Amino acid sequence: MKVKAYLEITMKISDENRAAAKKVYTDYRKPFLDTIDGALTKDLLIRKEDVQVLHGFDSVEHANNYLTSDLFKNDVFVGLKPLWEEDPEVRIFMVAE
Repeated sequence: MKVKAYLEITMKISDENRAAAKKVYTDYRKPFLDTIDGALTKDLLIRKEDVQVLHGFDSVEHANNYLTSDLFKNDVFVGLKPLWEEDPEVRIFMVAE
C-alpha cells in the first residue's frame, strides 16, 4: 500500500527530555503500525530546535481518526504531554498525485 497522507506532529522538547520522548516513540511504534487502521509508516525526526513524528497513512481520513484513537489519547498523548515545552503543532498533509 502507498502512503497517501502524512500526520506530522512537531514538539518542542528539551535535550534532557528527548530520551523519554524517544522511549514513547519506540514503545508505541509497533502497536501503531499493527493496530491503527491505514497506518503504514512512523518515523522520529530530530533536529536541534524540535522533535517531529511523521506518520504515513493510506488516507487523510485514517490520519484524522488516529488523533481520536485510544492509542493516541490514552497512551501516546499521556506519555508525551509532560515532556512538551509548549503545545505541539499537528498537521495533516495529502500526498500530491
